[in-house]
Amino acid sequence: MIKYSLHENGEYLDVKLVGDLDIDGTEVIEEELIPNMEKYQMVNIDFEGVQFVDSTGMGLLMNMVQSLKEKGIKVTISNVQQDVMNVFEILQLPEILGEEIFV
Repeated sequence: MIKYSLHENGEYLDVKLVGDLDIDGTEVIEEELIPNMEKYQMVNIDFEGVQFVDSTGMGLLMNMVQSLKEKGIKVTISNVQQDVMNVFEILQLPEILGEEIFV
């Protein structure tokens, strides 16, 4: 199960994720987290505490980033574990979302 904490600084929001981003966590992210993220101009999603992302989590991440970008919100993803980043790279996520997203 995924858990998150929010740290806001004016128009900037830092979201720290902890746990597995899988089918069990998508409902929490969609219903609770995304509406909170839409209130900010800049959002950083900190993946330091994420050890595993399944296909459902990958789809959610892609949809979330695209949706926020369409609303004019600058999104970054930071501190991705190497194992998770390897999967992201195999699936060409940096190319799809934009290399500048991953910091």
